[in-house]
Amino acid sequence: MTNRLIVESKNDKIFIEKLIQTLNFNNIEIDKPICIDNYECLEGLSEKSVTNSLKSLSASLLKNDIQKIGIIIDQDNLTRQKRFEFINSCINEVFETSTSLDNFNKLITATNKDKISVQVGCYFTNVDGQGELETVLKAIKTQDSDYADCLESWRSCIEKQSKNISDKDFDKFWISNYIRYDTCSPQESKQAGRKCTMSAFDYVLKEKSHIFDFAHPVLDGLKEFLKLFKD
Repeated sequence: MTNRLIVESKNDKIFIEKLIQTLNFNNIEIDKPICIDNYECLEGLSEKSVTNSLKSLSASLLKNDIQKIGIIIDQDNLTRQKRFEFINSCINEVFETSTSLDNFNKLITATNKDKISVQVGCYFTNVDGQGELETVLKAIKTQDSDYADCLESWRSCIEKQSKNISDKDFDKFWISNYIRYDTCSPQESKQAGRKCTMSAFDYVLKEKSHIFDFAHPVLDGLKEFLKLFKD
């Protein structure tokens, strides 16, 4: 018996795997990310991409003895209601259900075309009802962030020039600078591309996860969600 999680990106997978490890949950596996590369979901998730991931798992429920499926996607700048509508629409494309998801601490029973049932739940990566992985990482950073924090002045400067950068892009830029300049050791900086970037996030969380606080309250909701899948 196993429980499977669907996540949005490679870095989401790396982060959730690390969190599962810190929680010592042993019965959760993470499926391949919905967005295989960094550009596939640049403009946001499509209903088709999430539906295809669910279809793939649906086809292997019996073979892999999957009891529960969890879906973790970014909330971005959408309301929680809009995100639930999106997820429920994807689920209904693949499964028959008698109810809909409307909160994070809920699992619904879904049945595929072969009459095999599975429990399904979802969580939206967020801080105060908005954001994505980088927003969370920014909130749980542990080290001084002088380099990254100075980007606020840069943002103010470009806004004075009638230019704009979205919160999503800014958070990505901020966390990249935090990893590259605030937490990269002199030795690591000699191989910065392999050790001090979000492209090297697997190295970052393996070798220096202390730069993030995995006990931070921002993660409480996600941890409660993961508890639904530990058994």
